[in-house]
Amino acid sequence: MSNEKSLFAHARYDIPAGIVVFLVALPLCLGIALASGAPFFSGIISGIVGGVVIGVLSSSNLSVSGPAAGLAALVLAAIHNIGDFRLFLCAVLIAGVLQILMGFVKLGGIANYFPSSVIKGMLTSIGILIVAKQIPHALGYDKDEEGHLTELMPFGDMHEIFQPLQHVDLGVAGICLISIVIMLIWERPFIKNKLPFVPGALVAVVVSILLNELLMAIQSDYLIQPDHLVTLKVASSPSEFLGFFTFPDFSGLLNGKVIVTGIMIAVIASLETLLSIEAVDNIDPERKVTNTNRELLAQGIGNSVAALIGGLPVTSVIVRSSANINAGAKSKLSAIFHGVLLLLCVVAIPGLLNKIPLSALAAILLLTGYKLCKFSIFTQMVGNGKYQYIPFFMTVATILAIDLFGLIPAVKGEGLLIGVVVGLFGAFFGILYQNLKNSYYFHRENFHDGDKITIHLSEEVSFLNKASIRETLDQLPESSTVIVDASATKYIDFDVLELIKEFRDIKAPLKKITCQLNGFKESYQIDNAHFVSSSH
Repeated sequence: MSNEKSLFAHARYDIPAGIVVFLVALPLCLGIALASGAPFFSGIISGIVGGVVIGVLSSSNLSVSGPAAGLAALVLAAIHNIGDFRLFLCAVLIAGVLQILMGFVKLGGIANYFPSSVIKGMLTSIGILIVAKQIPHALGYDKDEEGHLTELMPFGDMHEIFQPLQHVDLGVAGICLISIVIMLIWERPFIKNKLPFVPGALVAVVVSILLNELLMAIQSDYLIQPDHLVTLKVASSPSEFLGFFTFPDFSGLLNGKVIVTGIMIAVIASLETLLSIEAVDNIDPERKVTNTNRELLAQGIGNSVAALIGGLPVTSVIVRSSANINAGAKSKLSAIFHGVLLLLCVVAIPGLLNKIPLSALAAILLLTGYKLCKFSIFTQMVGNGKYQYIPFFMTVATILAIDLFGLIPAVKGEGLLIGVVVGLFGAFFGILYQNLKNSYYFHRENFHDGDKITIHLSEEVSFLNKASIRETLDQLPESSTVIVDASATKYIDFDVLELIKEFRDIKAPLKKITCQLNGFKESYQIDNAHFVSSSH
């Protein structure tokens, strides 16, 4: 009874907030299913699971989970590569189990070990892929459900370049353009401040339905045909509705492609969730801190449930979570209630949902993708310096080369994972280079009888620093005084110690250099304050 009281303690805030989140989530669930090349029903299932299952299990009061745009590109490529949606569901199940294990072994801090430059590169690439994949749907020239941008870019004679324009459906394109304009206007302060609880995406969807109904009434040539509308199955009985759920083909658990896809989903979904949770905690009015290990556990159970009934991968989503907070939610009841509303919606009004033009959903996704990859992100990364923008551009270039342009057909569809790995290598070599460069610094003072140079070794000096230290010692001027100071050093590699001994005992006397060692531990077995007198 106490749990019931605590759950409904803030119902007067959470119920209205849940309605707002539902209005935000509904078009996104359908749109992400479209972007993923999956059945529309699977997007709704994930929204329901994200709200009800994860909402109950999560320790976050304000986070809202559901299908994420950030996984759409990966899911689209994975379904295409695996070749069967039921086999793909096994990959989602594997991802869920891996997340559960990650929660148990307390890997909730894993996102801290991924450089922000690589994560931003991954999200930027996802945005570009979403935009590229939605342009055909936006123009009505989608010859296959995956929406390949290359359909609009034929290569051949000059007259073929304009051939796709002959196939663009002006009604579809018009609805998309109007939807984009509505959402952009809705974000302006003079409307957003007056109607903060009415999502622009929902307004665009409603207007698109009304416009198409008007075109139907006047029998316009620009009427949007059924193949450019949402197609949810409509059940005539509860038993028929239950038949709409898709169950995994468990033979996929032994399929190599399925296993690799499951690992990719687990890693990327976990990163997205942990980043979203961090953002939610930062904007939480009460500044509560979410238990990230429990969150991974909740997400893993949610993904496992979604996989078993035909849903898409689920993550915590910042768009829905921020809408939840702005709507005044106080507890997890709002997320749970939004999931219940999604279930009621797909049961009660699937016919109305089937009137939604795909181009309206494409418009939502185009703006979502643009926000992930807008030009200011590139300029910001360049402004942050080369150690940020090099891994960023390496990640973006690799993902786009593989998954958009198909330059490496053998690994097409695995661009996100390969891109992240390439970006991590870029970041690693950047750190390595910095470490090589910052293993020491020296201060030079000029005296009438020669230079005095102090070389301060850094806290950690590994074998990787050997080459740069050797180069510095070899270039020291003759007849100088050199002090090698290790007083701030906790570790010096054996090879570096041998190098310093060689310089002190052999090279310094040859160049008439006075060498002094300070701060070296006894365990290094190297004498401090050892001078080699130089003859002038």
